Amino acid sequence: MNLKEFFKNDRFAAMIGAELVEVSEGYAKARMLVTAEHLNATGYCQGGALFTLADLAFAAAVNSHLQVTVAISSNMTYVSNVKGGWVYAEAREIVNHRKIPYCEVRVSSEDGKLLAILNSSAYRMDRTIEAL
Repeated sequence: MNLKEFFKNDRFAAMIGAELVEVSEGYAKARMLVTAEHLNATGYCQGGALFTLADLAFAAAVNSHLQVTVAISSNMTYVSNVKGGWVYAEAREIVNHRKIPYCEVRVSSEDGKLLAILNSSAYRMDRTIEAL
């Protein structure tokens, strides 16, 4: 199954312009072009938009084993801000546990500046993605 195609069904992520650019076992990379629509009242990218981008990469990484896996806990730490341009989220599955995997996602600007880190754990269900 092509996970990039599967996650196009994440309509909220698609609505804000987040898209997967790479998926392999335990890894995913997503990107989003920050535009005026993503900015908060201070003129910086809304934290929720960055979270959604990171969450998309996380979901692809932990579902890369083709077993339905859903988040059970997420914590986002914002370390910098961005006003525009491409932002990237790289997710790496740190622990590939059969039931409770753990993943770290680093969100960076197009020039490589670290913007945020998402740490998330998930629950693996007894269903395959192909069965959906």
